Amino acid sequence: MVTDFPDPLGIRAAARTVLARAHWVQLDPLGLDRLADLLPSPLPDLPDWDHPLHWRGDPDHTANYVLLLDALNFCFWGEPRWRIRYGGQVYDGYWALAAALRRALDEGRPVYDPRYLVSLSDAEIAALFAGEGTIPLLERRIAHVREVARGLLEACDGSFANLIRRAERSAAALVRLVSAVFPSFRDVASYDGLLVPFYKRAQLLCTDLAGAFGGRDLGAFDDLPALTAFADYKLPQVLRFHGALHYADRLAQRVDAREELPAGSPEEVEIRAATVCAVDELARRLQASGRSAAAWQVDWALWQLGQTLPSDAPPYHRTRTPFY
Repeated sequence: MVTDFPDPLGIRAAARTVLARAHWVQLDPLGLDRLADLLPSPLPDLPDWDHPLHWRGDPDHTANYVLLLDALNFCFWGEPRWRIRYGGQVYDGYWALAAALRRALDEGRPVYDPRYLVSLSDAEIAALFAGEGTIPLLERRIAHVREVARGLLEACDGSFANLIRRAERSAAALVRLVSAVFPSFRDVASYDGLLVPFYKRAQLLCTDLAGAFGGRDLGAFDDLPALTAFADYKLPQVLRFHGALHYADRLAQRVDAREELPAGSPEEVEIRAATVCAVDELARRLQASGRSAAAWQVDWALWQLGQTLPSDAPPYHRTRTPFY
């Protein structure tokens, strides 16, 4: 049975409005049909927090660590790639970030402790990301570390767990609380006079907490189906490659030429809105075939599919932004 997805954060309604007005991006129903057939059964469950680069401590420390990780989880593209060597392997992208924090913990630096974070100089924070090359938007990341430390100390009595408990097992409520206390999570664009919320990292934070805590205690949420796709740059690349998402000729040329799209531009907002709508459409198709499917699960499946794209696949769009 196909159900309509709840929209407590207003993301879905805004994304549908953008898509209805869009000049640059459109969905292809036939492409969505084909892509739905490629998705695994069952869909991925909660994120695997037993990966060797992830970390768990006591519950309060784990919650603080996951918050910091997702406060820093954005914008890894660029040449040469920023890389981290850890445990005899070299990582880039998100896994380089996880490796950088894991390295700091191994060295006895308690990055889960806001009192420690607030004591660091800008140079000491920058040193957390030392590797091959420079992590993009370093100054923004330094600012985010300071924001996490300040928010935890001033609004959470030092522990993110206190804010999680205030959400009372609601992911949507936690997104609102996180966005209020930590401004860098306020991922809201403007399009043709319309405010368009995406809350990519705040929503991802909820599923990461669920993964880190195995869906229990501080990771127990009753409304994960209310979450939407985590609109970034990888998912639209996958959707476009499989024919579910089409760009107007001029936009396709710019993306293929790796021309940077300004954050908040109509083209960029349309790509992200179309991603939200496409993932919902895929979830509906799976439900119509009798499968259980939430948008966040489809998101994970598409992200994993994106790791297998051929080298000659059309590139992802380039946008310098702290939101994804």
